[in-house]
Amino acid sequence: MMNMIKKNIIFCWLLFAGYMLSAQHTVEWRYDRTGVYSNETGLLKSWPAKGPELLWHYDGLGDGHSSIAIANEKIYVTGMTNKQGYLYVFDLKGKLLNKKKYGSEWSKNYDGPRGTVTIDDGKIYIVSGMGFLHCLDEKTLNLVWEKNFLNDFGAKNIQWGINESPLIVGDKLILTPGGPVHNVVALNKNTGKLIWSSKGKGNSAAYCSPLYIGDLQVPQVVTMTANHIIGIDITNGNLLWAYEQTNRWSVHANTPVYGDNLLLCTSGYGKGSVMLRFTNGGRGVEKAWFSPEIDSRIGAMVKVGDYAYGSGDNNKFWFCVNWKTGEIVYKDRSFGIGNVIAADGMLYCYSDKGEIALVKINPKKFELVSKFPITLGTDQHWAHTVIHQGVLYVRHGDAVMAYKIKN
Repeated sequence: MMNMIKKNIIFCWLLFAGYMLSAQHTVEWRYDRTGVYSNETGLLKSWPAKGPELLWHYDGLGDGHSSIAIANEKIYVTGMTNKQGYLYVFDLKGKLLNKKKYGSEWSKNYDGPRGTVTIDDGKIYIVSGMGFLHCLDEKTLNLVWEKNFLNDFGAKNIQWGINESPLIVGDKLILTPGGPVHNVVALNKNTGKLIWSSKGKGNSAAYCSPLYIGDLQVPQVVTMTANHIIGIDITNGNLLWAYEQTNRWSVHANTPVYGDNLLLCTSGYGKGSVMLRFTNGGRGVEKAWFSPEIDSRIGAMVKVGDYAYGSGDNNKFWFCVNWKTGEIVYKDRSFGIGNVIAADGMLYCYSDKGEIALVKINPKKFELVSKFPITLGTDQHWAHTVIHQGVLYVRHGDAVMAYKIKN
């Protein structure tokens, strides 16, 4: 009898521990920068004709293209009103808990915040389109520290405003000012003090949020700047390698995708995608393949198994490409191009025309199962979607929506 009681206690403790781990999980830019929501299971495999149930929505975020972040059962998203940036905090039921002004925002073109906030260890990090980095206390939203990082590191803003979700690795906060000397920097996440600075290749920033790769002999940060893809030693900021990647507007907004010792970097405006293979434990790279047809501009890509999925820019089709060879397995123009995430065997495709499609992951064809229109919100359909605990979150300009996608 006592053994049974002990077993029940252990079982209940494991359930509670599992719940706490799930409840405290943090969703950052594209979940964990991969766009693959690997923790989401039991999701609906089809939707009603009018789309999944709308649980709640909020109108009044102001202008903006940033996606949402989630931490400790709270939703965080930024917007702009009267040229001022605001952080909005909701509970998971859609109740507005707080609204905090953090400073001036981008209002020269495609107005509003760009980069999704990063939340780590009790602090919220916001990069504005104006080139300011704000660190707020997660509980109080009080300012902990801030930097005008363009001025501090001798950089200039870029044509459509700085767009970056800062990367945190240990105590380091990685940021790309894009200066000729201080190109990529690591700051102490608690104080904002400089830990190291990398000259990189001296290119300006290119709207890209960096990625950390920790399973190489030399753990490193990879990112795309105006004319190069670069790899930087996380420990000291030394430039490990660089690979030239250019396009007409110096826009490389997609975070690189990593897997199997390969790094996929894709750019729009007709440039295409290059797959780099790491050499010498990450100290160098070589071209594995290149495809001019795969030219995602801001929609990103996802790797699922031995294939990558996404949509083009000039090439207005959805595609599946063999990860290792670069062979395009299918092209499909039946749905408008846009951004993509993946979860539980399905792709979630958000068209820049304002529709969301549920597509079965199938390397042989674009298997569209369901779709529905986004009728709330304003301006461009550019913010990337988010999934958390069976709910699909969509940000469209001044509106955020929550759809039930799990029974």
